[in-house]
Amino acid sequence: MLLHIPAVLSAEELALGRELLARADWADGRITAGKQSAQVKRNLQLPQQLPEAQQLQAMVEGALQRNGLFFSAALPAKIFPPLFNCYQAGMDFGNHVDNAVRRHPFDGGWVRTDVSCTLFFSRPDEYEGGELVIEDTYGSHSVKLDAGDMVLYPSTSLHRVEPVTAGARLASFFWVQSMISDDGKRRLLFDMDAAISSLRLQLGDNEALVALTANYHNLLRMWASP
Repeated sequence: MLLHIPAVLSAEELALGRELLARADWADGRITAGKQSAQVKRNLQLPQQLPEAQQLQAMVEGALQRNGLFFSAALPAKIFPPLFNCYQAGMDFGNHVDNAVRRHPFDGGWVRTDVSCTLFFSRPDEYEGGELVIEDTYGSHSVKLDAGDMVLYPSTSLHRVEPVTAGARLASFFWVQSMISDDGKRRLLFDMDAAISSLRLQLGDNEALVALTANYHNLLRMWASP
C-alpha cells in the first residue's frame, strides 16, 4: 500500500524543523547505508547524535503519535528513530530496497522494516528533480509532496530518489515495524477501518456497524504480533 498523508507537521513544527535543518552540520549520507545501497547513495544526512537531530526526532515522533491516519495505515509496533537527509544539485539515490532489519541506534534492539516513510520538509518549488520513485506491481509512482506531507509504502518496494538538478530537497525518512507484517493484511485492515469510520459518520453507531467493528478488532487480534 502506498499512501499520501497530508499535513503531518503543523505550520509551527515545519518552521522549527526547517530552522534546525538549516543550521545543522551535515555528513555523508552513506553513514547509515547498507553495502549495496552505499554504492548508489549520494546525499547528505544528519548524524543521529547531534542535538538538532534529536530535537527533530522528538518532534516527528510526536506528530506521528497524534496522526490517526498514520496509525491506521502502519499499525506501528516500533518506529526506527527518524533520520534526516538533504539532496543538493547533482545528488541522487539509485534503485535499492531497504534493509529488512535495522539496529536501533539508542537501545540496540532490532527493528524489522515493514513500512518505509518519507516526510518532506522542502516545498516542491524549492528544488528541481528529486522525485521519490516507488516501483510496485502496478508500475512506477513518482512522489513529490508539499512540505509537511508524508508518504508511506511497503519496505519491500524497489525505490530511488531522482537526481536533484537545482535547489535542495530536505526530508525525514524512517521505518516502521508493524504489528501486521504482511502488507496485504495491513491494507485489508486499513480499508476496513476507513469504511467503518465513513459509515459511522453517515449513519452513527448501529448493530451492523458494531458487528463490523468487532470483526476488524478480531482480525487485528488474530494477525497482530507485538
